[in-house]
Amino acid sequence: MKKLFKVALVAAGLLFAGNFAQAQSKIGHINFEQVLSLMPESKTLSTQLDVYKKQFIDELTTMNNELQTKSADYQKARASMTDAVRTSKETELQDLSKRFQDYQTSAQQKVEAKGNELTKPLVDRARAAIVAVAKEKGYAYVLNSSQTDLIVSPPADDMLAAVKLKLGLK
Repeated sequence: MKKLFKVALVAAGLLFAGNFAQAQSKIGHINFEQVLSLMPESKTLSTQLDVYKKQFIDELTTMNNELQTKSADYQKARASMTDAVRTSKETELQDLSKRFQDYQTSAQQKVEAKGNELTKPLVDRARAAIVAVAKEKGYAYVLNSSQTDLIVSPPADDMLAAVKLKLGLK
């Protein structure tokens, strides 16, 4: 009975020690968006993305001008049109409007995909630096403070300075 009690006491002690060790995990935080914006490549990528966007904006502007012109012409001449011509013009305007909306949606998706493609190497490099700093400083968890509302966070756990140093940023 005495041995069983000792074994139970030792097991409880080990369980308590294990839980205590887990409770001591360090948690750090960093504003990931700020890290990306500080990297010099982000300006180049932004310029490249703006140039890519411009081709879609130009086409959308042309399509919108055509839609506005045809709509204004229709409104002016609507009263003098026959029912068949009016129906034909309305169908044409609806088709043009649908093409405009479809192109706009497609352009947004293409720009987003291009943005992800261009920023992936930058994000991977920043993420690798954060992981390296977390390992060096003994952090078990790192929160992205740009997406999380941190109500209270000690300055010692903000990893921005260490990551900037790791990436060679000022």
